[in-house]
Amino acid sequence: MIDSTVAILITAVVAAAFAAAGVSYVRRGSLSVEDYLVARGSTGSTVATATLVASVIGAWVLLSPAEAGTWAGLVALIGYGIGQASPLVAFVFVGPRMRRLMPQGHSLTEYVKHRYGPAMHLFTLGVIVFYMFVFLSAELTGIAKAFELLAGTNLWITALIIGLLTAGYTAYGGLRASIFTDTVQFVMILPLLLIAFLAAVSYLDGIGDALAPIREDSSHLLSLTHRPGVEFGITLIIAILASNMFHQGFWQRVYSSRDDTSLRRGFTISGAIVVPVIILMGMLGIMAVGRGIGLADSPVALFWLVREIAPTWVLVTVLLLALMLVMSSLDTLLNGIASAVVTDLSGFRPTINAAGLLRSSRGITVVLILPAILIASQGYSVLYLFLIADMVCAAAVFPVFWGLYSKRFSGGAAVASSIAGLVGGILFFPTTAAPYLTGWIVDIDWATQLVVSFGVATGVSVLMGLALTALARTSSSFDFVRLSDEVQLIPE
Repeated sequence: MIDSTVAILITAVVAAAFAAAGVSYVRRGSLSVEDYLVARGSTGSTVATATLVASVIGAWVLLSPAEAGTWAGLVALIGYGIGQASPLVAFVFVGPRMRRLMPQGHSLTEYVKHRYGPAMHLFTLGVIVFYMFVFLSAELTGIAKAFELLAGTNLWITALIIGLLTAGYTAYGGLRASIFTDTVQFVMILPLLLIAFLAAVSYLDGIGDALAPIREDSSHLLSLTHRPGVEFGITLIIAILASNMFHQGFWQRVYSSRDDTSLRRGFTISGAIVVPVIILMGMLGIMAVGRGIGLADSPVALFWLVREIAPTWVLVTVLLLALMLVMSSLDTLLNGIASAVVTDLSGFRPTINAAGLLRSSRGITVVLILPAILIASQGYSVLYLFLIADMVCAAAVFPVFWGLYSKRFSGGAAVASSIAGLVGGILFFPTTAAPYLTGWIVDIDWATQLVVSFGVATGVSVLMGLALTALARTSSSFDFVRLSDEVQLIPE
């Protein structure tokens, strides 16, 4: 275990160094509202890849895959990797389409507002803010719990230091600062991930010896036909694909890309990197089972394992890795939420000037971090909230994006399809009070409940959306030219 004072000192120094670097980079030139919100056309494929990987691979990669590995096994990890890569691949196709239809856009909510109208717009904004805030709180909670396990550090101290310093440079420099620090962190994250994995395997006497107890006592964790793992993997594919299509941080990077080629390369390479990272980190959770990890420690399986087997230098490496991972995700989430809200604010208050928008975005960034720090300091589990947010996204993803391709799909049809999918998903969603609302219909276990819930939410919204499109009158077709005409750059 690392001394708590040393851990706090490392946290403060590293976080302060990145904060100073982000602020210093932005101060070299002028900062416009467009720079702050989307850094329009500023990133080539290399930088796009770096900022995407750093943003996608947050502290969760040291927590969730390993936890999933302890009970769902290898097949779930494969599903996890595919799920995390799937939205990145989807953006290869959807991103250029959005840029062509709305070349001066900033956010997904802008598209929904002008394509579907106020009702769907407010619903989508609510989904984005809820999902990304839960993600923000989960990242801070995860890093605080990890530091508590490795160094005995109080939850609130870790959350406060990391949260305030990350919010500081993000509030000051917006997306430009986030992209710069992400790029620096990317260069360090991948080597540290590999070092952490190889070190853990080395101190377990190799992969063969590490997995020997698993083959003997828990062989289902290595099986590709383990039913709970298969079901959980399918759930993750649906959930991650749907939720990340509402991730404003990705939409900012669609517009920050220099051109469509940079966009496609950045998202494609990022997807290819993410898959093996998730599987390798998850395998450490399976190895932890072989070392006798208890159920209570499974949410921090990777940290538990390195604490049990590795010397101090490995613990410090993992600590540094966790710090950079969480900061690279927090800045994206903070700026993404602020960007979505402020972009809408410019539409609701057309008289507000550029300086007012910058002040508003910075204020939102600071305000957002405070409740996230409070939640993280309590150590609450946010898994259930995450699943709820993901299920809502699963119900809304087809109605929102079908409008990019179908002229006959109306705002009313989008709202109706989303609500229908949401109601269907809720009927099978696991609850805290009872196994699930439809328990009186069919008796199914928790993993099956989830995959059925997400499958129904997505399937119902797709079928209803297609049906309403087929029934729509040709005369009510939407003119896509309106998107480019009505969505303009924010004036300075």
